[in-house]
Amino acid sequence: MNGKLFIGAAALALGAAVPGASVQGWINTVVETDGGHRMGDPDADVQLIEFVSYTCPHCASFEKASEGILKLGYIHEGRVGVEIKHRIRDKADLVAALTTRCGPPEKFFGNHTAMMIAQDQWFAKGRAASPAQRARWSSGTRAQQYQAMASDLGFYDLMATRGYDATELDACLADTTEADALRDRSARDADAYGITGTPSFVVNGITLEGVHSWPTLNARLYELAYD
Repeated sequence: MNGKLFIGAAALALGAAVPGASVQGWINTVVETDGGHRMGDPDADVQLIEFVSYTCPHCASFEKASEGILKLGYIHEGRVGVEIKHRIRDKADLVAALTTRCGPPEKFFGNHTAMMIAQDQWFAKGRAASPAQRARWSSGTRAQQYQAMASDLGFYDLMATRGYDATELDACLADTTEADALRDRSARDADAYGITGTPSFVVNGITLEGVHSWPTLNARLYELAYD
């Protein structure tokens, strides 16, 4: 079987092995890092950093294409460790990042996937926002602006499906110290790794040139993790 097809078959087999059961392994090892979150074996031979933006359609496409195979074909058995770092491009990006980072580290990756999968829906809400709604996004305190945007884009409803209540999300969106730190870390990391667009990927400390999609990244990961 072709190696890449094998990865896909392995992911499907693991996911379907026990209906409704959670898959054990390195995908359950999640820690917060300096500016991101990492899933998997910190000592895996292949360490991947994803630089993503929540307002980047290509990032959402990458997440939808890679999510199952990356977790079950690479991370699960400790072949690859994956860290997600944020590339903050605008206020909506920042509000989305504050939302996904809300709560304990182990909830981040589920929050991240939910936000990316729902991108088309909250983009549509943003495009349809009234002048009054848009005015709320830039008036009042910063906390009020972030909370108003999150409400109008549907983030409160989205996070309710993840087990969050409004009070919990309010507190995360009101954390302007975290918001400032997140912006600073985003700019610092982009400079450090030479990130100019999203999604971008760093493997074992080297920024991959010309790799911005799951098929091209998958080919590179397979060579390193399986060949």
